[in-house]
Amino acid sequence: MKKILFICAIFSIGACGVKKSDDNKEVVEEYYDEEISEETETTPAFRPVYRYTETILTDLIHTKLEVNFDWANSRMNGIATITAKPHFYASDSLILDAKGMEIKQVQIGSKDVQYTYDDAFLKIKLDKSYTRTDKYTVVINYVAKPDERTTGGSAAITSDKGLYFINPKGEDKNKMPQIWTQGETEASSVWFPTIDAPNAKTTQEIYITVEDKFATLSNGRLVASKKNTDGTRTDHWKQDLPHAPYLFMMGIGEFKVVKDFYTRQDGSKMEVNYYVEPEWEGSARAIFGETPKMIEFFSKKLGVEYPWDKYHQIVVRDYVSGAMENTGAVIFGDYAYKTDRELLDGNDQSTIAHELFHHWFGDLVTCESWSNLPLNESFANYSQYLWDEHHFGLDEADYQAEMEADGYYQSSQMSGYHDLIWFDYEDKEQMFDGHSYNKGGRILHMLRNYLGDEAFFEGMRNYLTTNKFKPAEFHQLRLAFEEVSGEDLNWFFDQWFLGSGHPVLEFKQEVEPGTSNVSLTVKQNQNLDLSPIFKLPMSVAIYDSNGKHTHKITVDSLEQRFVFPFSGTLKCVIFDEQQMLLAKVREEKPLDQSIFQYYNNNRYRSRFSALMNGTKGKSANVQQLILDALSDPFWNIRLTAIEKCVKLEAENKTKGLAIIKGMALNDANSQVRTSAINFLANNAATTEGEAVFIQRIEKDQSYMVVSAALRSLGKTNPNKALELAKKLEAEKSSKMVAGVAQLYGAHGGADVYPFFKNALSSNKTLQGFDQLSVMNSMTYLIVRQDISLIEESFTIYERLEKEGGYYTQMFVPQNVGYIVSFFDEKIEEKQAEIEVHEKNKDAAYADKARKELKQYSSLKEKFNTLLTEE
Repeated sequence: MKKILFICAIFSIGACGVKKSDDNKEVVEEYYDEEISEETETTPAFRPVYRYTETILTDLIHTKLEVNFDWANSRMNGIATITAKPHFYASDSLILDAKGMEIKQVQIGSKDVQYTYDDAFLKIKLDKSYTRTDKYTVVINYVAKPDERTTGGSAAITSDKGLYFINPKGEDKNKMPQIWTQGETEASSVWFPTIDAPNAKTTQEIYITVEDKFATLSNGRLVASKKNTDGTRTDHWKQDLPHAPYLFMMGIGEFKVVKDFYTRQDGSKMEVNYYVEPEWEGSARAIFGETPKMIEFFSKKLGVEYPWDKYHQIVVRDYVSGAMENTGAVIFGDYAYKTDRELLDGNDQSTIAHELFHHWFGDLVTCESWSNLPLNESFANYSQYLWDEHHFGLDEADYQAEMEADGYYQSSQMSGYHDLIWFDYEDKEQMFDGHSYNKGGRILHMLRNYLGDEAFFEGMRNYLTTNKFKPAEFHQLRLAFEEVSGEDLNWFFDQWFLGSGHPVLEFKQEVEPGTSNVSLTVKQNQNLDLSPIFKLPMSVAIYDSNGKHTHKITVDSLEQRFVFPFSGTLKCVIFDEQQMLLAKVREEKPLDQSIFQYYNNNRYRSRFSALMNGTKGKSANVQQLILDALSDPFWNIRLTAIEKCVKLEAENKTKGLAIIKGMALNDANSQVRTSAINFLANNAATTEGEAVFIQRIEKDQSYMVVSAALRSLGKTNPNKALELAKKLEAEKSSKMVAGVAQLYGAHGGADVYPFFKNALSSNKTLQGFDQLSVMNSMTYLIVRQDISLIEESFTIYERLEKEGGYYTQMFVPQNVGYIVSFFDEKIEEKQAEIEVHEKNKDAAYADKARKELKQYSSLKEKFNTLLTEE
């Protein structure tokens, strides 16, 4: 699962509490006052919360589903045939999760059996007591009613409806009717009865009956497709390898299927198909085309061939998260739709890699409980580093790793710190945060650096082959690495998996007087009430007159001092030479060492920090460093160097502007060209800058660059910018529409309002944050226009409040509140005008002001309804 947001929750305990029992079901307990001795008064009233792994009472063996759909009522008719057996102890009952269903009949063989159903659990009385060697099969006839149950959700997965009917009646002509599912965390049991826990595993098959015009997708192979006499078709999908119920998937709609393949190491070909809406058929390979190469790369890297029947990917509308690793049938939100030009500004290869890697870590071996979710998500997160390193180079991988680490720091500041393997969460959805993903990925990178590549990847292979098709907990991961390395790794797993927080390090260096020794002092300054004293193996590089000397050290105390010799001149000291630590670091380093570091260490983070610290001043060396960094091989260093060019003086400033002008026109990276344009807008001569902006608007293929050039041109020549923007209105690009909207919002008049009306009339053109951006721009525009235009815009905000994207709906109140504040200002203004006109006995003007006051008051009341509706 690729997350979209993090969430923080607060847990409190009262006199009557709710706790989780051993099987993770909520039970209410009452607490009674008792006499207690003085010695026990401080004893905690409750045992600490501990999220047990679901107790396995029953082993699922095979699940067969036969389904068809009532589109008009958003219901699914189903028959579930479940083969199971007691796990160990003999049993005469089967308990299944089944949420919000209508249960019509339960049978064993051809005989009805007794059951009870409470809208959440289906408890079946079997026809006899079965032992662990006995299999039985129950058949359940049911109706799934996802839209008729109370749903929940979280910031990472915004709904737990499980089964989603999107535009089922075809009322929105801009949105293709479709059905899709989202099982994680425990929502598969909304559309079929099952044991909805991550430590359950079952093989599956599903018969999906739909109108013949629809394509279908599910797990496993499409083994048959039969046309029926009533104009429907039944597709039979079958997966012979077991996986967790939360990975079950259906996708249905008039999708186009773009076919691709992967050649396995034995020479056989496996289907790798892309399901997209018809208008995106031509872009499917550009979006997903690296997938076969990724499968090959990960299979070889892990030493474990991709284990499943196929690997298909589908893009759906109104998705409730980022993406989901349903076995062999991965689902993406519509943010994945990008034209060739949009892909120049950013692709989703990291997400594609993330979901693919889950097919080893998550699907093949599954976390046994949600507390162990990092066994799924940390590895999927780290796959992004592996693919970036392989495909885009080490600099890109290290840069993205820094972004992931920052995501962890920000998430923790918002939601708090906790153990990576978190046994006392309040809600399982809290596990989908910057710890399970970002922090976990960085921890694996540190483990790789400690063990070395050969042992690290062999340890991963050992873990996968030992636990394949089974659930696992983090201790099994540790044991797999220990078996390979021969080392007790409890110290590593205790501090990183069972500990909280991260190191906060302070590095100091000092040349010992009268010697050729440099002493290095390291302090751990993290909060010890939150975090342990970490054991941190790392390398230190000492540069002197004879070159580089690497020393291995282990930091494992609050304060330590290390002494190293050097020859001739000490030129630089670099702590954590591999730049792999997850830590907040404060380092005292002379300016000349930072400058030396930039030119002599090839890791991204080392060069970036050297550029940041080595440009504190305006000496000749600092000026040259900035100019040289403009030609750095990595795009983000060049981008950062552009920002540093404000420090350039005299002829260096002239040189810098000339270089940046060339970068705006010719740099290979669109983000760098964008940064260069923004710099020229604020620092270059007007005519010189305008020539570059116009050329980029007319010639650049990047929508990001074109949008930046439009904004920059709008500052100096808004009429020309508006003229050029008019030609871009019809571009099939969410990003470009948002770019045009920004210009119109800042400089447009009433004549551009139809552009906003058209762009916001459906959710099809604009994706994600772009729709929010366009709404914001429209708000800024209309408050500068005639009141009639504001009144006309009401229906747009009304629609966006109900049907806008996730982020748009979140910020509709803010935009409406801005408009209401505008009305307040106008009402106050008109009241003052009326008072003046009455005082001057200007009846006509007073009446006009009163009329306008009434209009503003009426509209304020109307817009306020959008703020008060539940």
